[in-house]
Amino acid sequence: MDFLDFSFLKLTVLDAIDMLLVAIIIYYIYNLIRGTIAVNIFLGFILIYILYFLTDALKMKLLSSILGSFVSVGFIALIVVFQQEIRRFLLTIGKNISLRNRTWLKYIFKKEQYEKDNMAKIKPIIDACKTMKKSRTGALIVFAKYFDQDAFANSGEMINGKISKRLLESIFQKNSPLHDGAVVISENLIKSASCILPLTENDQLPPQFGLRHRAGIGVTESSDATALIVSEETGEISYAQQGRVRMNISFTDLERLLNRDFS
Repeated sequence: MDFLDFSFLKLTVLDAIDMLLVAIIIYYIYNLIRGTIAVNIFLGFILIYILYFLTDALKMKLLSSILGSFVSVGFIALIVVFQQEIRRFLLTIGKNISLRNRTWLKYIFKKEQYEKDNMAKIKPIIDACKTMKKSRTGALIVFAKYFDQDAFANSGEMINGKISKRLLESIFQKNSPLHDGAVVISENLIKSASCILPLTENDQLPPQFGLRHRAGIGVTESSDATALIVSEETGEISYAQQGRVRMNISFTDLERLLNRDFS
């Protein structure tokens, strides 16, 4: 069985750790770009590199020189084109670290008391969603871990109010001047309302998704925020995170998701 002898590879423990870390990074990158337009752009980059190596091997000097000029600045081009994905990648790393810190807090303090306090914060949101689902009132609520003044405050009206069922319902009430836009919740406060959010560039979304859903998905693509969407047409509740959306979620699932992501 000499043909199965892999001793020539001379793998060490550090080599195994190195490959494991690379695999983890590739996995995170795949999750970030999966189902987005970035996949097509990435495939385009790969195709250009393959064409460059082929034309260079075949001594096609004119075409290889043109492609070579592109390849020489390929790393910079990748940073420019994938700046949103790189930002999301770094935010994901930071978010995971913060989640680990939050897990340690559960052990330092009583877990039951921690969950009870968190439930008291998310209950008004769930109760408001129940009412808006029943009345088919459209709503878009963004949960941001860090309130970005440039991203949110400049495009909406500052509120800085305590989270309450009646306040959320009054904001999204159809005759309210603030209903058209997103409410941003951060630092356990309703920070702003009627915020304009960036729309997603994902062209694979269902055709029934309107601006509210596309804005909710878009803000989760460019930041570590999560978004809760109530459909005006069907009353269906959706939950967006990292550019992907879960549709028609139950209130039990909504409670679990908010308890996990909003604290």
